[in-house]
Amino acid sequence: MRPASALLLALLCVGAALPAQPAKPAAKAAPKAVDRYALRPDEKVSWHDVRATDLEGRAFPDAERKSYFDRLPAEADGKVTPAVWGLSRDSAGLMFRFRTDASTIYAHYKVTKPLLAMPHMPATGVSGLDLYARDQDGRWRWVQVARPTAQEMKIRLADGLDAGEREYALYLPLYNGVEFLHVGVPEGKQFAGLKPRAKPVVFYGTSITHGACASRPGMVHTAILGRRFDMPVVNLGFSGNGRMDKEVGDFLVRIDAAAYVIDCLPNMSGKEVAQKCVPLVKQLRAARPDTPIVLVEDRRNTDSWIIASRRKHHDENHAALKAAYEQLVKEGVKGLSYVPGDHLYGDDADGATDGSHASDLGFHRQADVFEPILKAALGR
Repeated sequence: MRPASALLLALLCVGAALPAQPAKPAAKAAPKAVDRYALRPDEKVSWHDVRATDLEGRAFPDAERKSYFDRLPAEADGKVTPAVWGLSRDSAGLMFRFRTDASTIYAHYKVTKPLLAMPHMPATGVSGLDLYARDQDGRWRWVQVARPTAQEMKIRLADGLDAGEREYALYLPLYNGVEFLHVGVPEGKQFAGLKPRAKPVVFYGTSITHGACASRPGMVHTAILGRRFDMPVVNLGFSGNGRMDKEVGDFLVRIDAAAYVIDCLPNMSGKEVAQKCVPLVKQLRAARPDTPIVLVEDRRNTDSWIIASRRKHHDENHAALKAAYEQLVKEGVKGLSYVPGDHLYGDDADGATDGSHASDLGFHRQADVFEPILKAALGR
């Protein structure tokens, strides 16, 4: 017998002599993760359709709409550009106020678009609901945010809340539309929807006003200022399409506003600002002689310190807006205010997610710059 064959035979004999090894038990399946926000089968909830009360920030409440949650009325379709119309169907700036003594608050809602997040903006901001409440001193404080994982969500939004009746504000998604929204409390608990307050501050602007790239709907500077002033806000930000359009102005003048804030420069060139700013202001002033108008310079991209072409673009935009403002003042147009743009995101290049769109830090910094100027314009 060859040596290799003898070795193989020996190994086979040794293997046969060994006791049989017991079969390993099948691996147990990992326990299924429990979704702490999902409703339990035994929970009894009293649901309230927000449409029964109305939403704050929803301008043109008596106009016909294609969807209740649209920001512009149905007649705007075909009057404003197709891009503005499509973007107006996002629910940015809409907010539902209510009072309850419940320690658990539920939400059942469905958004119109399956894309729940964007590469530079989380689902909590694009498609989430953001809950605030008044504390014992009357200040608005954050409570909880919905974390959407599907177009339709039926969730326990917040629970374990301290006992007591209080006022809440629920901000709707920034970059998605809403098909329906019901707010729930446990059966037997008090619940009252609160009607929208009058005379909002109206913001007309770009993707930044629209809400890019806040982590939550309540973190946009428009919402921050609304809480600081304790005033209603209308958000007419249209991503990439805030361009001082007369057709949008035709709808702005229909709103009985406490002030108009025009913040369109990030979507415009200096030449366009020179052409369109003065006509838009005169359009607003002709219809609303006493309503304050606030003009806002372009924020500087946070990488413009190292890119000369961007510095040049911002310089030209700022110069064009300043010239338009000075012309209007010289012509006797009253009630104008001006927000410089150089420090809207701060001075450390950390105020944006992608150089252009504000982070939560950038939105807070913008609110800090806006606040004293807007407060003076409002006479507060």
